Amino acid sequence: MAPLATDMYVPAFPQVAADLSTGATGVQLTLTAFFAGMGLGQLIGGPVSDQYGRRRLLLVSTMIMTVASVGCAVAPSIAIMMAARFLQGFAGGWAMVIGRAVVVDLATGARLVRVLNAIAAVGGIAPIVGPLLGAVILQLSHWRVSFWVVAVLGLAMTISIAIAVPESLPIQRRHGGGLRTFVRAGRQVLGHRSYVGYLVVAGSAMAALFAYVATSAFVLQSMNGLSPVAYSIDFAANAAGMTLAAAVASRLAGRVATRKIIFVGQLAALAAGLVMLVGALFFDTPLIVALIAFFVLMSAQGLIGPNGGALASAAVPDHPGTGSAVLGCVQWIAAGVIPPIAGLGGSHTAVPMAVLIIGGAAVSMIGLLVIARPAGRARQDRPSTSV
Repeated sequence: MAPLATDMYVPAFPQVAADLSTGATGVQLTLTAFFAGMGLGQLIGGPVSDQYGRRRLLLVSTMIMTVASVGCAVAPSIAIMMAARFLQGFAGGWAMVIGRAVVVDLATGARLVRVLNAIAAVGGIAPIVGPLLGAVILQLSHWRVSFWVVAVLGLAMTISIAIAVPESLPIQRRHGGGLRTFVRAGRQVLGHRSYVGYLVVAGSAMAALFAYVATSAFVLQSMNGLSPVAYSIDFAANAAGMTLAAAVASRLAGRVATRKIIFVGQLAALAAGLVMLVGALFFDTPLIVALIAFFVLMSAQGLIGPNGGALASAAVPDHPGTGSAVLGCVQWIAAGVIPPIAGLGGSHTAVPMAVLIIGGAAVSMIGLLVIARPAGRARQDRPSTSV
């Protein structure tokens, strides 16, 4: 739901800005609100469901997300849109982390691996389908319809949960610690240097990624004249590049050190940002430069993000749930902070976006090479087999 709720209306950013009487930064703040809510929802939803159970909270969260999606669809102003997007993100993040907890509750061993791979496959398809579906909606109707589609999907999920999802966490397996226990475990994982380093790797890469997501519609449509359909096709192709790169990285796991794969991705992202900056400063951001740089950047994310997250989890094996929740929160908060900064230059310059991509890639490299620097060769290569 996260990529669908975002990518379906990304092609319509220029129209959203016009309809709600705001600028590029105002529209990008709706992304900030959504991702901030998503991060907080994931951070809170898991520990609370550990204490009170899964099914009831999952039903409530999907119902709230559905109502918030309707609020986005009918929002008369950018302020109301931001509030509705925050609530949509918070409920969606809450549902996301509880849904994954249900999977872990019900499946073990090889079955768990198969189910998690299916979830990952859906996660790779959604960023491809989302913008294309959004473009079709724009061609046939209005950008608000995309949020009605999300609302209908939210309602379908709520009904599916009510019919098919059992309570997967019996009372005897629940714990009373809730958020207090989570905070204590959070302090422990954040005290682990390698985990913090990989947290920086993944979070900074996410920041670079969403500098692209927030600004690419203005660069390709407003500055280079692409239609919403053409833009959506390019967006989907870039998402496919990211998915393919992640698949290649998965095949290389165990044969090539995971840190090396991440470093190659970081170099590619840094090169994409530098090319964009040169193109924006001296050549008015030619279309071919933007298309190539965007594809390289997105493909690089497939090498950095999943592997950085995997090494972060490997660094704190005693607290996998807490490590995952903190990682998700940091990534989504990074995704939320970047869009309004990327839009500071307005809708007719790519310079802020390029600077953010370069900065994100550089900070990600610091996380890998400095903060998460391994003590020895054996320690460096060991986690690669688990990715």
